[in-house]
Amino acid sequence: MDVCYRHPNRETGVRCSNCERPICPDCMTSTPVGMRCPECARQRQRVVRTARSGSAEPTLTYILIGINVLVALGAMLGGGSATGNGFGGSTLLDDGSVSRAAIADGEYWRVLTAGFLHAGFFHLLFNMFSLYILGSLLEPAIGKLRFGLIYFVSLLAGSFGALLVEPNAPTVGASGAIFGLMGAAVIVMRNRGLSVMESGLGIWILLNLVVTFTVPNISIGGHVGGLIGGIVAGLVLFDLGDRVRIPEAAAAALCAGLGVLAVAGSIAVAG
Repeated sequence: MDVCYRHPNRETGVRCSNCERPICPDCMTSTPVGMRCPECARQRQRVVRTARSGSAEPTLTYILIGINVLVALGAMLGGGSATGNGFGGSTLLDDGSVSRAAIADGEYWRVLTAGFLHAGFFHLLFNMFSLYILGSLLEPAIGKLRFGLIYFVSLLAGSFGALLVEPNAPTVGASGAIFGLMGAAVIVMRNRGLSVMESGLGIWILLNLVVTFTVPNISIGGHVGGLIGGIVAGLVLFDLGDRVRIPEAAAAALCAGLGVLAVAGSIAVAG
């Protein structure tokens, strides 16, 4: 069987419809005239939809949305504010949010749990809508394992960024993970020869950054930290493997190591 011209360790039965070079699922771009390699897709000079590898259903995205919604309902039923006016009387929000004081006290789980808590219905709604859009596009294209790695690395990097920038106020929300998905999507699109700006993703990122820096009570560190975390995770998973030709398992392990570094950084900042 043929092997991918960009990934010699991967067998494939698919060829580019233009240049006829063998391509693996990570290198395929779906076009009206068949699958194309990144170079031929780039020559088309217009936006195309990325190829989907693995299951077409973004089941991990649905699971993450379900967890966030269930936790939010628990927080609201426990006295949390539905309008986003503080944490209300919810012990779930108090015990799960991330802050320097809590991490300094050894409550390290908060760097993870904060990413599944939201301060009100609209905070939850905006984040879950964004997660649905990004997850529906990205998860089928890159697979559940890499999608999950990017999500959690970005979440932990967002917590680190929040602690780095905000010394006092507690922080909650999945925004860091969502910004990370946007950053990783930029890397995936570039890797497959797609235009970030023509797709609308570049504009979406810029608008979200404008909101981040202009609207009060938004975690600048959490958003920027998550974005950087997602970009770096994407580079490790999709660019490093191509340049150094390391096994996929090694790239995944390195990506997971980024999450460990984010947790270590959070502990160091809080201490």
